[in-house]
Amino acid sequence: MERGDLVPKNIVLQLLKEAMLAKAATSKGFLIDGYPRELDQGIKFEKEITPCEFVLCFDVDDDVMTQRLMDRGKTSGRADDNEETIKKRLSTFHNITKPVIDHYAKQDKVRRVKAEGNVDDVFKQVEKIFDSMDPG
Repeated sequence: MERGDLVPKNIVLQLLKEAMLAKAATSKGFLIDGYPRELDQGIKFEKEITPCEFVLCFDVDDDVMTQRLMDRGKTSGRADDNEETIKKRLSTFHNITKPVIDHYAKQDKVRRVKAEGNVDDVFKQVEKIFDSMDPG
């Protein structure tokens, strides 16, 4: 991570497993942000740890996302918040995550949120999804 590299997948899986086991007795469940990034991560997670209940997918048009990241770049100081890099990152994101979403959609495990509105509107949609979960 210090070199800017991704943490190897097997290490991420082991860290997730350890963290979840440590809190399993007192937890109502787990929300894992940004995971799985790739289909094989999700398959391995479900095989070695537990099946997921659902995948939360925020739908945002690429133009809206580009504008949001360009706006972030005005204050973040991040060199990668420029239009050319953002377009490359979005393309990579779509290519990698589409198989993940397709896989879980076939199992009816994708919950989509239209995330182009303001923060409060998006939060209300997410809240409805979690409120509708079976408490059993």
